[in-house]
Amino acid sequence: MCRKYKFHNELGAYFISFATVNWVDVFTRINYFDIVIESLNYCRKYKGMEIYGYCLMTNHVHLIFRASNSNPSDLIRDFKGFASRKILKTIKENPQESRKEWLLNLFFNAGQSKSNVSNMQFWQQNNKPIEVWSLKVFEQKLTYIHENPVKSGFVTNPTDWKYSSARNYANNDQTVIEIDIN
Repeated sequence: MCRKYKFHNELGAYFISFATVNWVDVFTRINYFDIVIESLNYCRKYKGMEIYGYCLMTNHVHLIFRASNSNPSDLIRDFKGFASRKILKTIKENPQESRKEWLLNLFFNAGQSKSNVSNMQFWQQNNKPIEVWSLKVFEQKLTYIHENPVKSGFVTNPTDWKYSSARNYANNDQTVIEIDIN
């Protein structure tokens, strides 16, 4: 069974999730979160990504997005590639990273088991995009995204999670990523 899913409507909005290999908790340090935020902001500004919802967790990312230039697959590929290269470089160069050897070994071994990876693999390869084709689907996926940190036990209120668009929708001025609708 093919684990690569397709974006069938290139003009559509999509709910997508992607996780680190082996669901390893990489995003336990602010500098790694910052790389994902910087990468998403870059994609918004220069690559036509419209972000309608997001949640960055310790080992995965949820997005509701649309590619305004009709290339969602290329957009996600470029985002994941850039973010993974920068995160891996930061791990290698971070003298405070106590898990450095273990993380790099894990990503190296994951890359060796894939014929299409030349060195290290940071993200799992499957994305499973789900088209957001109605307001009901949008609300369902947005609620799921915003409740993720609550269900994980990190916070009791979705707006308390710093790395979530729940703050954007609550008109909280302490958001980390600008979204394209309120």
